[in-house]
Amino acid sequence: MQILITHGTLARTRVLHFNRWQIGAMLVSLVAVLTLLSGTVYHFVFLKAAREGWPVVSQIVRLVVRDEFAQRDRFMRENLDVMAQKVGEMQAKLVKLEAMGDRVSGLAGVKPEELRGAPRSSSGKPVGASAGQGGPYIPPQAVTLEQLRGLVDSLDQSADDSADLFTLIESRLLESRLKALMIPNSAPVNGTVGSGFGFRQDPFTGRSALHTGLDFPADVGTPILAAAGGVVQSAEIHPAYGQMLEIDHGNGLVTRYAHTSKVFVRTGDIVKRGQLVAQVGNTGRSTGPHLHFEVLVEGVPQNPARFLAGGEAAVAAAEKAGRARH
Repeated sequence: MQILITHGTLARTRVLHFNRWQIGAMLVSLVAVLTLLSGTVYHFVFLKAAREGWPVVSQIVRLVVRDEFAQRDRFMRENLDVMAQKVGEMQAKLVKLEAMGDRVSGLAGVKPEELRGAPRSSSGKPVGASAGQGGPYIPPQAVTLEQLRGLVDSLDQSADDSADLFTLIESRLLESRLKALMIPNSAPVNGTVGSGFGFRQDPFTGRSALHTGLDFPADVGTPILAAAGGVVQSAEIHPAYGQMLEIDHGNGLVTRYAHTSKVFVRTGDIVKRGQLVAQVGNTGRSTGPHLHFEVLVEGVPQNPARFLAGGEAAVAAAEKAGRARH
């Protein structure tokens, strides 16, 4: 490309020569300058007109940036919808945690209100807090959307961890309660003990012999109740025990009810604590109507009085007997 420049003050015409690379460079420079100029005009003129509401220019700017505003609004709505869904999920998890906390606290014997912080007065202040308060005011810093997402995700993870922990604690507490329910610590007959566990003078031979259970003197037909829940292991006639019933409570624990007159359950039946299982009688090697009650751990007779004491003493007795056996 050649450009001829002529003027009356010039003695001769000036000729400018440009190759295609120089022309391309000039076009790129021109585009860059126009872009920079348009950006400057848009930023300092049109945006200012849109903010201050200039009569004509602001309407033109709204038409130009309408799509941009719509895209921003759509982006914000989508993020708000996602955040609202997250908040809803967190609220559901917190409600679930509160209900689980009530159940766990009930199992642990703790009142739910004791787990929910210190009581507050009508003004919203903790009871017992000092009246004098002060200090410099440091306003909270604004958080970005990404920081808010991070906080929500962290809270969500903490809620999941707390739910898992509560579930484990609840399982352990239920396991302990179930174990306590299977320990024979309820008296099988409503009455006093006539003969205890240990060595005594045998009523038939007069010699010293080990008495492997507790005798409950009672009239024939007196109800015999299961000392704990379990499965009927046997219900049969024994030469010494007479009409006998045995209930397996798991973990090697078995209770034996001897000298009965009538048995109401059969082998394999599942019985509950306090269920009527038999009646007092005078069968077998017996000098009079009574219930001979035994507690066996892995087949070894234990002192039933330690189990009938109830509570932690019964649990400790069962665990100690099991460890000694193994």
